[in-house]
Amino acid sequence: MKITFFSTQPYDRDFFIKGNAAYGFEYTFFETHLGPHIVQAVEPTDAICVFVNDKVTAAVIEVLAQKGVKVIALRCAGFNNVDIEAAKAHQISVCRVPAYSPEAVAEHALAMILTLNRKTHKAYNRVREQNFSLNGLLGFTLKGKTVGVIGTGHIGAAFCTIMAGMGCRVIAYDVQINPQLTKSGITYLPLEQVLEQADIISLHCPLTPQTHHLINASTLQTMKKGVMLINTSRGGLIDTHAVIEALKSQKLGYLGIDVYEQEEQIFFKDLSENIIADDTLQRLMAFPNVLVTAHQAFFTKEALEEITHITLTNIDALLHHKNFTNQTALLV
Repeated sequence: MKITFFSTQPYDRDFFIKGNAAYGFEYTFFETHLGPHIVQAVEPTDAICVFVNDKVTAAVIEVLAQKGVKVIALRCAGFNNVDIEAAKAHQISVCRVPAYSPEAVAEHALAMILTLNRKTHKAYNRVREQNFSLNGLLGFTLKGKTVGVIGTGHIGAAFCTIMAGMGCRVIAYDVQINPQLTKSGITYLPLEQVLEQADIISLHCPLTPQTHHLINASTLQTMKKGVMLINTSRGGLIDTHAVIEALKSQKLGYLGIDVYEQEEQIFFKDLSENIIADDTLQRLMAFPNVLVTAHQAFFTKEALEEITHITLTNIDALLHHKNFTNQTALLV
């Protein structure tokens, strides 16, 4: 049986080819993202495997159905880029990887906090130029600070545990309370109170119509002056223009983003010899208190091994009508 991959990077090929030994699937790899521009070129296939920036719209799904696609497999947790109802209408199964080493993303969020706070990226460049001055590198002690966590699923829960271990007071907001976190001392509060009280806010919720631009001009105004905002979830959670205004007014003291609302034409590509026409991203990167990484929070050996294993297991179960045990991974 055949799987067609989109948004393929060299490491995707390496891990999925290695993981295929137990399954024997036939692979086709496309470097481009899936969308209306490429779907007609897809040869008949049993399954497609997509990532965060692929556009699996109703129109795309209609063409995929004509080409015999039975499974749409997301090799990520988020699924806001797939028209679930259209897939259901065409009787195409949709599956994802709901949990793949959540500690990988949580640890990257911590890395962004420490980098922004202690300015290690700037110190590294200074020392390489034989500048050993400490001026401009002043940070703050994390212990005792209040950290607000928006979304306490697998990744958010891992992040709560890490920050509690750093000696922080951790408060959280989620529509569902995790009793294990409350037992460990994490306090759940309404969203407004989390935003008002936190010195550091980290986003770990999915992107839905309800959470789109959760961070906007109004919610930013409720936060403490000089607050640190971290986003390793989805770019659409943040109204970027509102965040830029908050940075300019110094309401927002630090910003760390591993995701960006318009990232699909930029992230996962080497544009070092190109002129980037995205003025908004260029403006963001011009701030000295902004740290941007290119959607790498998930990028660990352990996470990629788990993504590969779960994705292939999901596809194998659905194509061969096996008992699908990982119910949280099955969307349709």
